[in-house]
Amino acid sequence: MQSHSPYLALVDIAKRAKAQAAGLPGRQEVKPYWTGIGFSLLGHRFVASMDDVTELLEVPQYTFVPGVQPWVRGVANVRGRLLPLFDLAAFFGGQLTSQRHRRRVLVVEQEKVYAGLIVDELHGMQHLALEYAKSAPSGLMEPFAPMVNGQFVLQQDRWLVFDIQALVSDFQFMDAAAQ
Repeated sequence: MQSHSPYLALVDIAKRAKAQAAGLPGRQEVKPYWTGIGFSLLGHRFVASMDDVTELLEVPQYTFVPGVQPWVRGVANVRGRLLPLFDLAAFFGGQLTSQRHRRRVLVVEQEKVYAGLIVDELHGMQHLALEYAKSAPSGLMEPFAPMVNGQFVLQQDRWLVFDIQALVSDFQFMDAAAQ
């Protein structure tokens, strides 16, 4: 009978592998993050909740609708559905500043509201550590201040949290007919 059986050889290999194996990484604290869609408007950076944005689009061709507020751009056919398009900068009393090819549409669908919000530029998904979350700036005098419900401040970057729920429940936004 041999002194080195296959079983003993495997035990020896296992012992040598354990001796040379690196240890498991130490337990690290997982930081909670908030994820949203980043966009620019009126010279500010905003982030909207992923739960509030259904889709992101390039600005589609649209048809002008007469007798509406100047910030209503028109309606577009998006996969067989009529999508009303709203110039968000014009709604807040400004104008879009980016080149036409950089503008994007945030599609929102909340209860009975299906709308496309045209913004200057998209910055994609933003994963922001909750440790940098702060309340909305108290001195924010911009026309969009009622739609801002917080901010994230990272070094020199400030991301204002845009509350789409507040926008679509705003009476002025919902009253798109010209006066």
